Amino acid sequence: MCGIVAYIGGQDATPIVVDGLKKLEYRGYDSAGIAILDNGKIEIRRAAGKVALLETLIEKNPVQGTTGIGHTRWATHGAPSELNAHPHLGMAGRIVIVHNGIVENYLSLKEELVSEGVDFKSETDTETIAHLIEIFYNETNDLATAVQKALKMIKGAHGLVVMSTVEPEKLIAARLGNAGGVALGIGENEMFIASDIPAIMSHTRKIAFLESGQFAIVYRDGFSIKDLKGNPVNSEIQNIPWDPIFAEKGKYRHFMQKEIHEQVRSLSDTLSGRVDFEEYRIILPGLNLTKEKAKEIKKIVITACGTAAYAGMVGKYLIEHIARIPVEVMVASEFRYCDPILDNGTVVLAISQSGETADTLAAMEEARKKGAALWSIVNAIGSQAMRIADGCISMQVGPEIGVASTKAFTAPILDLYMIAVYLADLRGTIDHHRRLELVKDLLTVPSLVEKALENEKAVKQIANRYKDIKGALYIGRGVNMPIAYEGALKLKEISYIHAEGYPAGEMKHGPIALVDKDLPVVVIATQDPWYDKMVSQIEQAKARSGKVLAVATEGDELIPTIADEIFWIPKTPWLLSPSVTIIPLQLFAYHIATFHGLDVDQPRNLAKSVTVE
Repeated sequence: MCGIVAYIGGQDATPIVVDGLKKLEYRGYDSAGIAILDNGKIEIRRAAGKVALLETLIEKNPVQGTTGIGHTRWATHGAPSELNAHPHLGMAGRIVIVHNGIVENYLSLKEELVSEGVDFKSETDTETIAHLIEIFYNETNDLATAVQKALKMIKGAHGLVVMSTVEPEKLIAARLGNAGGVALGIGENEMFIASDIPAIMSHTRKIAFLESGQFAIVYRDGFSIKDLKGNPVNSEIQNIPWDPIFAEKGKYRHFMQKEIHEQVRSLSDTLSGRVDFEEYRIILPGLNLTKEKAKEIKKIVITACGTAAYAGMVGKYLIEHIARIPVEVMVASEFRYCDPILDNGTVVLAISQSGETADTLAAMEEARKKGAALWSIVNAIGSQAMRIADGCISMQVGPEIGVASTKAFTAPILDLYMIAVYLADLRGTIDHHRRLELVKDLLTVPSLVEKALENEKAVKQIANRYKDIKGALYIGRGVNMPIAYEGALKLKEISYIHAEGYPAGEMKHGPIALVDKDLPVVVIATQDPWYDKMVSQIEQAKARSGKVLAVATEGDELIPTIADEIFWIPKTPWLLSPSVTIIPLQLFAYHIATFHGLDVDQPRNLAKSVTVE
C-alpha cells in the first residue's frame, strides 16, 4: 500500500526521492520520510502527514547526499506519527529500511528481539526487519546475505529497500509475495527504485521488475538479481512507453478531474491496435487464443476488487450476451476462501489497475493451483498480474493518480466488450453482419463520452443543489446495474456521504422503505431494454416524496416530466452504455466533494494500490 523510492548515483538524492514520493502519495499519505547517506552518516527526516510537510521540514533542516531512500506511508501497525514513519533504523544506526507490506509474525519476532536486548523505537512491524538485518550483518559482514537471511525469517508479503553505512556503494531491494511492485530504473551511471513507475519515469523509461522471492543488489552503474537461495536471476529490461506529462495535473484542479476528462483519449487508446478496420474484427493477440482454445472454454470467472469488480459485473453481461459463455464474478478478497470450482475448462480473468492488488494476485494464485487458465486486464505495464497471466490486455490509459478510479473503470468495460466480440467470433456464435454492427458501435464510444463530458457545467449545478445530502440510493437494471454500484461508490469514496447501489427491481424488497424527501434516488433510466421498468421505478420513488436524479438519454421527453433533475447523456448503443452513463455520476461525486473542500485525489483512509490483505 505504501510508496517506496530510492536513488543511487551522482546527483543529490534528496530532491529526486522527495519528488518521487509526491508522485506516489496516492499510495499512502499518513506520514512520509527520507534517509540520505551524508558523509558516511545516515540522516533521516520524517513527518506525520503528507509529503508537503516533509518538504517543509527538509527546507528548515536540509540534507544532501548521492544515495537515499524514501517512503510515504499508509498505516497498518502503529498509528500515523513521526515516530512510526519510515525509514526505520537498526539499533547501531548503520542500517536503514523502507518497507511495504505486513510482517505477519512480527509480534513473535519482536518478543524474541526484545529478549535479546533490542530496543524498539516505534510501534511498527517494519522495525523488526531493520533489527533482523542488523543482527545477520553482524554475523556475516555482508549486507546482501543479511537481507537474504532476514527475508527468510519474516512471514507475509513485502517490498523493501535497504541502505547502509557499512556498504554505502549499494542498495538492496527485495520483493516477497504480493505487497506491491518493486521496479528498478536504469539511468546513466545512476539507478532508481520505486514501488510504482510514475515515481521515476521522468528520469528513465528503462525498467526491470523484481518477481516475488527475488532481491536485487543495486549499484550506481547497474544491478544484479538473485533468488532467496542466492542463485543469479536474469531479468528483462523493458522500455516503458508512458509519457511523464500524464502524471501532471495540467489545467485541471485535481488529478481526478483530469482523469475524468482524459477518458476520451484513454478510451481511444484502449481501442488502438485492437480493431481491424477492414474486416471490422477485434484483434487481441495478448490473450494467446486460438479458435480451438476458445471453443474449449466452458466458463469464465472474473475476479477483482472495488471499482474493477463493478467493471467485471458489466463484463459478465457483455460476455454472456455476445459470446454465450457462462460468467461468474467473484470479489477477489473472497475468492480463495470460497473454494471455487475451477478446472482446465475455466478461464479466471483478473482486473486490476495496479496489477499489484494483493487480494487479486492471491485469487490468481488460487486459480493457478486449481488448473484454470489465467487472463488479466491491467493498467500498470510490467506489473505482477500482467506477468503471471497466460494472456493479458493492457488498459492503455496511462498512470491513474487519483485514488478514486475513473479512466481505469471505463477502459476495462471496453476491453471486456472486445473480449466478448473476440470470443464470439472465434467460437462462431456471431455472423459477419452482427460482428460488423458490434465493432462499429464500439468505435463510437470515445466521441459519446466526449459529448457526455460537455454537460459538466449542468452536473456541477445539480451537485451544488445536492451537496448537503446525508445519503443517496443509486439504482439500475441490466447492463447498467453495476453502474449504480459504481456511482454510489464514487460518492462514498470522495464525498464521505453514505450511498447504496441497488438493483432497481429489488427496490420493493427493502430499500424503498428508506425513500422520502430527504433521500435522493439516482436512477439510470436511459433508452435501453429496461427503460419502461426504470420509468416505473421513478414513479414509485416519486409516490413516496423521493427526489429523483435521473441519467437519461438526450431527446427523452418523458423523463423530465417525472424526475427532479436530469443528467443528460447522448444516445448510446445500449450494450456500451455503461461507459457513458458513469460519466455524469463521476462528475456528480467529484463536484460534491469539491464543494465541501475535500481532498479529492487522496480521500481519507484509502490508498490507490491495496497491497495488503
